[in-house]
Amino acid sequence: MDTESQKDGADTQGADAGAPAAPRTDGDLAAKLAEAETQRDEYLAGWQRARADFLNYKKEELRHLEEVSRYGNADMMKELIGIMDNFDLALRTLEKDGPVEKGIYIIRTQIEDILRKRGLERIPVKPGDPFDPAIAEALSAIESDQPPGTVVEEIEPGYRLYEKVLRPARVIVSRDHG
Repeated sequence: MDTESQKDGADTQGADAGAPAAPRTDGDLAAKLAEAETQRDEYLAGWQRARADFLNYKKEELRHLEEVSRYGNADMMKELIGIMDNFDLALRTLEKDGPVEKGIYIIRTQIEDILRKRGLERIPVKPGDPFDPAIAEALSAIESDQPPGTVVEEIEPGYRLYEKVLRPARVIVSRDHG
């Protein structure tokens, strides 16, 4: 038996073992209690930090998943925007040649409705609006009777998916007469 075990045995057996028991003092107990409380507080603080980190991670992952679900089909939307542009071009050409079948307009409207339901919207830009580089791309600048930096003509419409611009409107802007 080692000396520590002997002491413990002496404490439990008392006078029966023949060795005098070392009396425990209140100071020893208070020190051990203080140490245990300090350790408890450290463990509790660590657990609380880990819990907070986990909750923050969970919130961040939910935001990320929400963003993926909202913008996951952005590439497909961009391709469909190109198809709508070609539809518009075909409609303008057909209108010049004569009456256009109503069915073609219905198909274009259906495509636009499907995209709108999924968060796509056309960016409203019209002649006379101030040029905003956040939503429009200037293809050229021409002299006009409108103030400088004003949209003169929209060449291609712009589209946004929820808050994200998928394609800026392509416009011609006015410049100084200088």
